[in-house]
Amino acid sequence: MTLPQPHPGPIVVLAGGLSHEREVSLRSGGRVAQALRDQGRDVVVSDVNSELIDLLAGLDNPVAFPVLHGGVGEDGGLQQALELLAVPYVGSSAVASRRSFDKAVCAPLVAAAGVVTPKRAALPHDMFRELGAGHLVAALGAKIGYPMMVKPARSGSALGCARVDTAAELPAAMVGAYAYGDVAVVEEFVEGTEVAVAVVELDGEAVALPAVEIHANSGVYDYTARYTPGQTRFVIPAELSPEVAKACADTAVTAHNVLGLRDLSRADLIVRPDGTPVFLETNSAPGLTETSTVPLAVEAKGWNFGLLCAQLVDNAAARG
Repeated sequence: MTLPQPHPGPIVVLAGGLSHEREVSLRSGGRVAQALRDQGRDVVVSDVNSELIDLLAGLDNPVAFPVLHGGVGEDGGLQQALELLAVPYVGSSAVASRRSFDKAVCAPLVAAAGVVTPKRAALPHDMFRELGAGHLVAALGAKIGYPMMVKPARSGSALGCARVDTAAELPAAMVGAYAYGDVAVVEEFVEGTEVAVAVVELDGEAVALPAVEIHANSGVYDYTARYTPGQTRFVIPAELSPEVAKACADTAVTAHNVLGLRDLSRADLIVRPDGTPVFLETNSAPGLTETSTVPLAVEAKGWNFGLLCAQLVDNAAARG
């Protein structure tokens, strides 16, 4: 592996923002900033606000490390702004970020590459309202079947997601999803083992890290289970046969490549009882908190998290 020389300039860790995932972003940013400082790097932590452009302009040769979750950090807007400002940054491009962030776009693109995904439908709020919830509830039940999952098309951390077991529960679940965006995705509920597979790209080749098996105490890997220490048990590496583990890794890498992602991503999968990985979504800006799966996978791989962050910074600086 050939890596560029360490970037001598300051690293601006971008955390916070105004999304529903602000607190998670601040925790991720704090961890990344400390990890980089432990590597001897010059680090500045900044929120994304009206002062950011002046901050970047006042620094000599900065590199940005965005650690924002939700729309403000994953819909491509921040990346587009950094590109306009000619500030190198860690992570996927603006275009790739948009593709992966929208579940109504992401999963069909990955499915077209031959990856197994759940049956799904995406419905804008105005269509659900104007055409009549009753008729659409019946059509969704016939097409997808129960149980099903309802989730916002453009949100993360399981916010606005709900399992629906009967037609009577579906309208409320749709309303809950619409609270986080104008489009809701309704998809087949997949029974099996939940796993997360991180993908890292250091030298132009995407490599999957060990799969992390997820067991939430509540039975649902929701916001509380994700970010409250002790609420979820992780098994690393996941208890999968070598063949199934490789299939999960291949699925995550395929999604990363099909979507045109860069540097770091995380695929969320369900492994059916027959060993088939089912792709749910890919996150281009995965959580990096003390309870997030990516740092756990990095450790299981035998890598140093701070060194990895520093290498990603150096790669971003080298590509300009």
